[in-house]
Amino acid sequence: MSESTKEHKAEAPKKLRFAVFTVSTSRYQQQKKGETVKDVSGDLIESLLKDAGHTVSFRKLISDDRVMIEKSMRDVLASADVDAVAFCGGTGIATSDITIEAVSPFLEKVLPGFGEIFRRLSYDEIGSAALMSRAVAGVAKGKAFFCLPGSSDAVRLCFEKLILPEAGHVVKHARE
Repeated sequence: MSESTKEHKAEAPKKLRFAVFTVSTSRYQQQKKGETVKDVSGDLIESLLKDAGHTVSFRKLISDDRVMIEKSMRDVLASADVDAVAFCGGTGIATSDITIEAVSPFLEKVLPGFGEIFRRLSYDEIGSAALMSRAVAGVAKGKAFFCLPGSSDAVRLCFEKLILPEAGHVVKHARE
């Protein structure tokens, strides 16, 4: 690691406030019906963040719905209580997978390396199916945004290898 990278990471915030959105129409419909919803990936994200010393400012289950995702983006962009945001789910290639399309217009800068590295790491675990992931990260209004697949294996990979090591560093530069 270069000296400037070490310096920047040392200056980066160590404790971030995250908003976590699980994007799943089926789970959202279950929740609307009052049924018990199992959100394994959302639970894992919350656990990984807390274990790393971060806080979850809020967590919400939303549908694969452009209006709902865009409203979520506007809410977190306006919130003073959020430094970073994770959207989990809706990043595949099915017609209903619209997280990337809904989030991207709000991003001031995209971090192509996030998706590139995630797909490379994912390839090591799942092989050529990694090419179907459209994981994306970017920044807007001094906040970091991460859109990742909904599987718990993808969540663990993204958070352990990319998000947790770099989120503070990303936020530091996004605020400059």
